[in-house]
Amino acid sequence: MICSITNIGECVVEFLFKFILDLINTVIKPLLNLIKFFLSEPVNTSLFSEPWSIIIYILSLTYGLILVYIGLKFMLSGNSPEQRESAKSSLRNIIIMIILIQSSFIIYSLILDISGALTGTILDLTGDDFFRLTFNSFSSFALELIFLGLYLLHLLVVLLILIIRYIVVSAGVLFFVLGIFFYFISLLQNFGKLILYTLGTLIFIPFFYSIVFLAASRIIELSIFSHIKILIMIGSLDIIILGTLIMLLFVLIKAALKIAGPVSKLVTIVSSVAAAI
Repeated sequence: MICSITNIGECVVEFLFKFILDLINTVIKPLLNLIKFFLSEPVNTSLFSEPWSIIIYILSLTYGLILVYIGLKFMLSGNSPEQRESAKSSLRNIIIMIILIQSSFIIYSLILDISGALTGTILDLTGDDFFRLTFNSFSSFALELIFLGLYLLHLLVVLLILIIRYIVVSAGVLFFVLGIFFYFISLLQNFGKLILYTLGTLIFIPFFYSIVFLAASRIIELSIFSHIKILIMIGSLDIIILGTLIMLLFVLIKAALKIAGPVSKLVTIVSSVAAAI
């Protein structure tokens, strides 16, 4: 608004409203900074380097047993080309497994850096003003005051989700090793796939969050939506919260399906042994 002697009253009111919004933005700025940090910063895994080393040491004790088993399998294969090829394939997979396990900490950290870089790039395109309350009109100011409490509640929920995700992903370097190990063991392969799939989803989910924020920030630039910015922001946070819940539900269903197969096989084996006895 261009201020002059004829509309000085409106200018004073607008200045007062902007001052109120600036105060609110100052209060919620630490909360927004935390959300941006947990979204874009690579997860620190250095705290789990020692437990990772212990797990690596324990798993390394099994390498010899697995190689002996494959050697016996190869010798007992006789003249069967199928069994010999199976033994060679198993040996090749075990060598790949050992290399991946020994370098799993570096691989995991590299994946986290890639996720953080992708998310940070998208958030930079979104801009810092997206989460800030802005004065576009008197009606937008009224909406921002009405929905301020709901907006803060959504921010707190998203922050809590990001903190939980940060903790799980930070400790995920330990599960990453187990996931690789299980993946190359035929009886435990489904468990390995489940662990790796879950970790991959948790690692890259902030990238999809940032895409939602970018889309919402572009929508707000349209004049028809600029006056309901607070509603667009709340809607984008709702998408993130609901998307996270759906993702967790999908992972639980996938886990149940993955576990059902090995469990049914184990029950069948136990039943057969019991019947033989």
